[in-house]
Amino acid sequence: MVTTHLLYLHGFRSSPQSAKARQMAAHVALQHPAVTFWCPQLPPSPRAAMALVAEGIARWPRGSMAVIGSSLGGFYASWVAQQTRAPSVLLNPAVHPARDLARHIGEQTAWHDPAERFYFLPEYIAELQALETQGLPPAAPEMAIIAQGDEVLDWREMAARYAHARLIVQEGGEHALANFGDYLPAISEFLALQRS
Repeated sequence: MVTTHLLYLHGFRSSPQSAKARQMAAHVALQHPAVTFWCPQLPPSPRAAMALVAEGIARWPRGSMAVIGSSLGGFYASWVAQQTRAPSVLLNPAVHPARDLARHIGEQTAWHDPAERFYFLPEYIAELQALETQGLPPAAPEMAIIAQGDEVLDWREMAARYAHARLIVQEGGEHALANFGDYLPAISEFLALQRS
């Protein structure tokens, strides 16, 4: 299978302006210009976020699409992969966002623009629970890139959740995966991104 359409899902408080999203977009544009790349700005509501994604990929070819997700976007990517049977790459993926984000209910600032504010509402916790895929067999191949030095999420939980995936566990590192660029060739090969 060759990937012709690639979806990138950013994390909580993040945006398409994240370093990893921009690196991935630049890599695809330079090395795989025939690949359709989409990194939408996700709304705070998990239900609304996945509705936006579902609408955006509705006409994508199911046999040749893939999804990459970072942090909360990794949790979302697992849901998208279940719906579409698409291969996925998960970057320090959130495993229990309903648990972990409960303490973030209230006003939040956007990571890349602190002047931009949004509200994370109590009902979003149930929306996250509704998207849970843990316990389901993977619908397609998965790769997980996990940093043991992640200061936000527990790398052991991530490794256990994605034990069946092709696991790359990095010593040290951090939640943001500052060396993400090092993994671009492996990601491209795993997803078989279309060359031309």
